[in-house]
Amino acid sequence: MTHANPLQRLDIPDFRALAGRVTGTSLIEISRNNPVYRGGTRDDHVYVVERGQVKTQIVAASGKRCLLSVYVVGDLFGETALLGMERLESAIALTRTVLLRIPAARAAAVLAADGSGDVLARQLGIRLRHQQQVVADMVTMPSELRLAVRLQDLAERFGRRGPGGTRVDIAFTQEDLSEMVGTTRTRIGQFLKRFRELEMVEFTPRSHLTVHEDRLSSWISAATH
Repeated sequence: MTHANPLQRLDIPDFRALAGRVTGTSLIEISRNNPVYRGGTRDDHVYVVERGQVKTQIVAASGKRCLLSVYVVGDLFGETALLGMERLESAIALTRTVLLRIPAARAAAVLAADGSGDVLARQLGIRLRHQQQVVADMVTMPSELRLAVRLQDLAERFGRRGPGGTRVDIAFTQEDLSEMVGTTRTRIGQFLKRFRELEMVEFTPRSHLTVHEDRLSSWISAATH
């Protein structure tokens, strides 16, 4: 069974160049774990990551959180501002992060003027499809398998391959992983313990993840057949 990668790096341009062409763009710094914006609010800006990492998540009425995606240097997020609607998701800095804060309407006008307006439309479509895959996985996969697939996704997007495995240069906490998978931190801890015993993953003291992709892929393949 083949799974789409909801966190993969999309085939889109580095949007940092856009900032220099849009008047009113500013540079802002967000401390670790602080919000860029919150769900349920209006924000007429899009954002490009200049340094650091940002996650987006949705909080259900029950208080349960679901991590949607992670953005790194060059990525644009917050595109729903182009629709003039309030945010459904919240965006939170995973590290101390520097962002380019770009007025959405002016950005759209610049892209339309040079015939690049379809770039954002394509990006929105791809991300929507990936988020639909996340929802489908939540419904159809057991939570341990969901975690394995998400760890594989993280290795593919953020990993640096080396002789000791693929190191993911983002410090994901067990809480982040529980939001990503849709289960409790306790169960995440149990699953990770098993994965470590099977020598599929390792964690450094600073919560950086090393994935042994061949072993993890073999386990996923066996679990889905």
